[in-house]
Amino acid sequence: MKTNKKKIINDPVFGFITIQSDLIFDLIEHPYFQRLRRIKQLGLSCIVFPGANHTRFEHAIGATYLMRLAVNTLRLKGIKITDDEAEAVAVAILLHDIGHGPFSHVLENTIVEGIPHEKVSALLMEDLNIQFDGKLSLAIQIFKNEYTKKFLHQLVASQLDMDRLDYLRRDSFFTGVAEGTVGSDRIIKMLNVRNDELVVEYKGIYSIEKFLIARRLMYWQVYLHKTVLSAEYLLVNVLLRAKAVVLSGGALFASPALHVFLKKKITIEQFSSTETYKGKSMLELFTELDDNDLISAIKQWVNHEDKILAYLSDCLINRKLFRIKIKDRAFPKKKIDEFKSKIHDFFEVDENHYNYYLIQDSITNSAYAGSIGKINILMKNGKVKEINDASDINLSNLSQTVRKYFICYPKELDIK
Repeated sequence: MKTNKKKIINDPVFGFITIQSDLIFDLIEHPYFQRLRRIKQLGLSCIVFPGANHTRFEHAIGATYLMRLAVNTLRLKGIKITDDEAEAVAVAILLHDIGHGPFSHVLENTIVEGIPHEKVSALLMEDLNIQFDGKLSLAIQIFKNEYTKKFLHQLVASQLDMDRLDYLRRDSFFTGVAEGTVGSDRIIKMLNVRNDELVVEYKGIYSIEKFLIARRLMYWQVYLHKTVLSAEYLLVNVLLRAKAVVLSGGALFASPALHVFLKKKITIEQFSSTETYKGKSMLELFTELDDNDLISAIKQWVNHEDKILAYLSDCLINRKLFRIKIKDRAFPKKKIDEFKSKIHDFFEVDENHYNYYLIQDSITNSAYAGSIGKINILMKNGKVKEINDASDINLSNLSQTVRKYFICYPKELDIK
């Protein structure tokens, strides 16, 4: 067992980060957390932004660093935060993404359909709490918003939390999209607490306006970039087809853990169950999955006898991405039927398989969802106002949800 747990991490975004807690160090060393080194923060965004190869691991470390700055700032302003609470809120943000599967959000739409990573994170934290003899109990309360001091949960998950402050700045850095840069240091220095609610002092209002605009721009330019969408939806279809092949009795190369998730329909109840498969619980099997499982499998599926799976896998591995068209309105049925006719003729598949070649969906962008949580500004006179009311510019558009519709299809079918 290591006795020197006061380590320093050289982070390219924030510089030298010191690990000052034995518990934090031990959690970072745990295999559950080390797995995050093998899960890209931005999924397949590196297909468009070559530098976007950073992982969930460094994001979690960066968010924990910002949390320490936030706690120190609030303490200096007279907000009572005990040492136990400070460590617990740091643990909560450190582990907030531990439930992410391969390529981050893609898994939530395929082999663990309908199970958000937050729920898996909570289950893994409960499991770690047993392994660490109850030392994570307070962190779990804060993570689940069950602790009496609600502002601590807001530091972990809210419209202005340490998660967003790190990922915007980090993703901007690694993609090279300068518009996403936010003044995280300035925002943290302006944090305060009133009536158990996190607020931002009026001097920091312009930094908040910049933060909201940066978030909107990062969604359009990076997270919802059309080529990234095409790649990620293609990956979803690859996994859906692989699952169909396995469920129909077909043989498929996959790691043992991936094979289980392809073969079984997984529910949140199964994640919580003590039921085992080949001697391991679903939660344990989940922690064996990372990006490498998918990439190594898809490389083999390029040569699979199932023509649909082989074609889709080849498109993804060799970057033969589907064409994507985005509009403000849903595509007319006539255009969709035209694509389906082309698919039938070109790929010689029946209508039950059209959806593998023609992807239809919509995307939304809302930089500030005030309806589910507010950013409050502490005015000079001591009153608290919501950011829309406190700002002297019109931020209402940032609160509106913008929806766009898109279709993806093989380039061989290009229809003018």
